[in-house]
Amino acid sequence: MNPSLSKGALSEAQEDYLKQILLLSSGGVGNLEPAMVSTQELADRIEVKPASVTGMLKKLAELGLVEYEAYKGVRLTEAGYRVALEVLRHHRLIEAYLCQALGYGWEEVHAEAERLEHHISEAFEARIAEWLGHPSYDPHGDPIPSARLELPAAAPSRRLTALQNGESGQVVRVATQDQDALNLLAQLGIRPGVGLEMLTLGPLAEGARVRVEQQRYLLPTYLAQMIWVTPVGGQDAG
Repeated sequence: MNPSLSKGALSEAQEDYLKQILLLSSGGVGNLEPAMVSTQELADRIEVKPASVTGMLKKLAELGLVEYEAYKGVRLTEAGYRVALEVLRHHRLIEAYLCQALGYGWEEVHAEAERLEHHISEAFEARIAEWLGHPSYDPHGDPIPSARLELPAAAPSRRLTALQNGESGQVVRVATQDQDALNLLAQLGIRPGVGLEMLTLGPLAEGARVRVEQQRYLLPTYLAQMIWVTPVGGQDAG
């Protein structure tokens, strides 16, 4: 790749592809994983035809940003990983700023950040980070890459549905951008930093009964699976 090629030299579409490859290869968190991302998986995420994805991946491969193999998939190169992390940093800092400075709800910020992430300057990014106090996580609990494009160390966590009956934990991440799901969780007071207790986990159709402060709620299983917690006592992820 041309050493002068950076995030600002790429199109919005190219930046989006790199970011989505990163998220798909890391479970949405941002850590680089060796597993390749399939063309179909990427097409489904970006909502374009696989043939269009193949064309873009070939261009990104020519720029040295990805390694692409037909019928096998794609992975980021070190250069592509850094560009993707920079886009992700912009996105998550914007989400945090919209929440803290402008009073946006956490269910609103993703769509706004998707539009703005490509257009802020590095100077503006630095001002936002300083105003926020250089946060390590966005409003949903997703890690924000540092200015050096390093991810914060994450505490061991597991899905809420992996807790045993009677086990307690602290919410560290809500793995969804669905507005309805985020609205509901906000109404229940379930967000990063909140403690809760698993009362009973029933069959798939019954869901998870939890206690949040003094309130008891029955969460649909699909919603409980979006919530990641650090168990009290520091148990490892399961």
